[in-house]
Amino acid sequence: MDKTVEKVLRDGLERLALPLPDGAASALLAYVELLARWNRTYNLTAVRNPVEMVTRHVLDSLAVMPWMQAGRLMDAGAGAGLPGIPLAIANPSLEVTPVDSAGKKIRFMNHVKRQLELANVHPLHARVEQLEPAEPFEAVISRAFTSLESFATSVRHVVGRNGRLLAMKGHFPEDEIDGLPNWVRVDAVEKIVVPGLHENRHLVIMSLDP
Repeated sequence: MDKTVEKVLRDGLERLALPLPDGAASALLAYVELLARWNRTYNLTAVRNPVEMVTRHVLDSLAVMPWMQAGRLMDAGAGAGLPGIPLAIANPSLEVTPVDSAGKKIRFMNHVKRQLELANVHPLHARVEQLEPAEPFEAVISRAFTSLESFATSVRHVVGRNGRLLAMKGHFPEDEIDGLPNWVRVDAVEKIVVPGLHENRHLVIMSLDP
């Protein structure tokens, strides 16, 4: 892997100032290398440059770490495992279930799980709307859904009592918040700073009224 990729990752991690476990930086770098390799054949992401993958995918995912809590986390519409796999690498106390309906993306995530020996990652090939988990998740995160209402509607059946929905968005989604149904409560909207990315990022934290 290009030394520039490693430098951008390590500089970004330093700026995020996250308490990472030993070996996390190397595992994140290995994830980027696998993503770049698979992407040449399977078109997992529109981002082609590994340096951009670090910024737009890995650091973007890790920027929400301060709002993660230990427990069972579902990544809805995970794609290539984002943000779930970087979060699982950075926080082993998370049990992450990345869910996606595309077989090639599940195959990639299972390959990453095996290669990086990620015991806390459990890829699941399914449509989120049709998922029937054995037990509810304590939190569901996504950066894939087009609207907050669509996200909340699609995952409300998999979230446990007192569970949280975490939606990663670009600009402050004022219109989407105003359009939420009355059974969704917005608890906070946090402005996210991603090292090296000069674009708006927000994390919308929601809960569901009984």
